[in-house]
Amino acid sequence: MPARRSQTADFRSLQTALDFATLARMKPRSPRLATRAIILHQGRLLLVNAYGGQRSDLWCAPGGGVEAGQSLHDTLMREVAEECGLAVSVGALALVNEFHDPRSGFHQVELFFRCAITDGRLDPQWRDPAGVVERRRFFAPGDLALIRLKPDSLPAVAFGDGAGAGAQYDPLEEIVP
Repeated sequence: MPARRSQTADFRSLQTALDFATLARMKPRSPRLATRAIILHQGRLLLVNAYGGQRSDLWCAPGGGVEAGQSLHDTLMREVAEECGLAVSVGALALVNEFHDPRSGFHQVELFFRCAITDGRLDPQWRDPAGVVERRRFFAPGDLALIRLKPDSLPAVAFGDGAGAGAQYDPLEEIVP
């Protein structure tokens, strides 16, 4: 009867065969969690362009990544203040959206909350301290057909009669440049 190899010996064999960089590449990446604000003001939707130097014409709702130990609402209030110079109150969850990049393995889940401005106004002189957002503006419903924005469902969710309907889900889609 052949001798059984121990699990430790099997692991050492595997470790010898694969270097740590290979093992790191094999590790699945966890999705990034982000919050986004649906802010309507005077019948217009606030959007930001998070591509410095106008590298892309893609617009999205303000917001960003959740930091460990920070609540979703606190994250969203911080991100809107940084990107737009506005204070907001955070309301109901309206949309869950996700996208991924199959080439890099990046996957983001975004939670969109209805928000209301409690202080401030858009100031053309405002600068995002992180330098991520350089352009921000309000768009009327008719203007949204003239720009590229993500997610595709955002205008319907923002301007639709979603009262009492609960959050919508926008299925996983591939990232766009």
